[in-house]
Amino acid sequence: MKNKISVILPTYNEHDNIIPLIMRIIQALPEEKEILVIDDNSPDGTAESVSNYCKENSIVRLIIRKNERGLCTAVQRGVNEASGDIIVWMDCDLSMPPEKIPELVDKVTNKGYDVAVGSRYVKGGKDRRTDSGKFILYFHTALSRIIVAFTSLVLYKSFKDWTSGFIAVKSEIIKKIPLNGDYGEFFIEMMYCILKKGYKVVEVPYELIPRERGESKTATNIFGFFVRGIKYIKCILRLRFSKK
Repeated sequence: MKNKISVILPTYNEHDNIIPLIMRIIQALPEEKEILVIDDNSPDGTAESVSNYCKENSIVRLIIRKNERGLCTAVQRGVNEASGDIIVWMDCDLSMPPEKIPELVDKVTNKGYDVAVGSRYVKGGKDRRTDSGKFILYFHTALSRIIVAFTSLVLYKSFKDWTSGFIAVKSEIIKKIPLNGDYGEFFIEMMYCILKKGYKVVEVPYELIPRERGESKTATNIFGFFVRGIKYIKCILRLRFSKK
């Protein structure tokens, strides 16, 4: 029996990236699939581009959220709406290679894993955002490494990329785990819950590259990164000392 794959794409102002990403996903995934674009009412025409594309390709579905914002709730909406046996989600700025999705899916469908996570921090993976030469991305990359190293030390040493955001997971598992958080910390809490419950997890190496078009949704200055970093640390410590 073949598995249906649901790919969730949370978007906000990704007009220049979303259609090329969708086309690459369709080309990469021969399996039965659906692509759910969860757009937070982008003012740049993202939804209009996807809507026009949907008219020519029925596997793409557009959901526009006018009264909600945020990565975590967008992914949760996608999970709730997904009809696939395997659920995938990723960033929509073309920094993550959709050509890696089949490898993630294969780990879950054929290799006995419950969850496959695209990882920058296992052998073969790399964070190449510093290739841009921008100081702010050097700072962001360094802070990311500190956060994930701290999380591994405090929660689970065997898991490496706690802020990945690139994942394939069995639908029956993720639909039972409520997603909580503001931004990337939801992924930390979700993975901690998955690991704590004893599900089989594998990290698949990939290279993260800097976005070429559009603006980052991550903090764009050092103060913003510190604020977000503090949120991550609070989340990590809460999980560590939770009695649940």
